[in-house]
Amino acid sequence: MPRPKRHLLATAQETLTPPPSLDENHAIAKVRKAEGKNLYSVELPSSSSRTEEEKEEALLLLLVELPSRFRSQIWLKRGGYVVVDTAAFAGRDNKLDGEIVNVVRDEREWRKQAYWPAEFVKKSSYPEDSDEEESHVGQLPPSDDSNDER
Repeated sequence: MPRPKRHLLATAQETLTPPPSLDENHAIAKVRKAEGKNLYSVELPSSSSRTEEEKEEALLLLLVELPSRFRSQIWLKRGGYVVVDTAAFAGRDNKLDGEIVNVVRDEREWRKQAYWPAEFVKKSSYPEDSDEEESHVGQLPPSDDSNDER
């Protein structure tokens, strides 16, 4: 028998709003790829102070497991964000580095929280210092005043 709908709704509601603070062993991670069998490769931001180039190179890669309460209910995609518990599998001797405890669904609300990592700040796709001319899309063509002879 499938799970009751109330479990699905409770899981969806839990992932919609960000918690006021994260636990000590929890961290926000970015999903890099699905490894299969409910395993995901995620990247954690480095916590030390470095330059922008060094921070991008120093992201930690972890292999984490999606718990059964999220399986077939919430889907993860590459580039999405999750909350990972890094102490979940600390006592075991296996290849897993943690467990996904929450999925970031409303990214805009999560980015407003104080615990959102600076490494995951959204970058603009448009360069701010463009030396090119302004775009003329949607404007009328320039008029030739020299050809206006009456």
